[in-house]
Amino acid sequence: MYSKSGKGNREDIERGGALMYLSITVKMAVGLVALLAVTRILGKKELSQVTPFDFVYAVVLGGIIEETIYDEKITTLQVIYSALLWGAFIYIIEILAKKKNIFRAILKGRESVLVKDGKLNVKEMEKNHLEMEQLRTMLRQKGIFSMNEVKYAYLETNGGLSVMKYQKQEPVTPELMKLEVKEKKPSTLLIDEGEVVEDGIKLLGKDGDWLRESIKTEGYHNIKDIFCAEWSEEEGFYIVSYKK
Repeated sequence: MYSKSGKGNREDIERGGALMYLSITVKMAVGLVALLAVTRILGKKELSQVTPFDFVYAVVLGGIIEETIYDEKITTLQVIYSALLWGAFIYIIEILAKKKNIFRAILKGRESVLVKDGKLNVKEMEKNHLEMEQLRTMLRQKGIFSMNEVKYAYLETNGGLSVMKYQKQEPVTPELMKLEVKEKKPSTLLIDEGEVVEDGIKLLGKDGDWLRESIKTEGYHNIKDIFCAEWSEEEGFYIVSYKK
């Protein structure tokens, strides 16, 4: 009788453990889908365009999913509800920020003019807790090694630095020399790690036969031998093979 009871308890424990792992797996999958859905709804941004507000909502959203995954009392529907509710709040705030300048200033902040007409604004530097060496580092990353070259400098809301140099410091361009220059179009990736990039071929209005014949003229007979291949109207093919 004791052994039967022990066996039954053991089976219950194993069954409960299996259900717990299943619950975690389902919640994690649902959480991932919910995160992706909310991110797509809120729009695409490069990492360099992320503001402090964007960073906070992303961290909180990830925290919501993380906390709910391992809590057995929270159901999968509650995970979805929490993620969508947080996404709805952020979406509403984003809409308000677009329509009302006061909301935009509070949530997104405003750019700071650090340099105006060549003069450094010390108050703005102190307001943004920015040291001179930090500013010099940011300028060097843009190829500027002297403050004498800077006419305007803006510290953007995402922490990036936008700089306008004095005209005499700008490089000579074909426009300044009144030279006619033919505009270039971006290149298109057609082969990536031995695989045909179908979207690239469609973008050019070509097909697979055109690609195979074209690479033959370049001295390549097997797409699998090519690590990458891009094509532009002006330059033609740029090909890197595995063998080379």
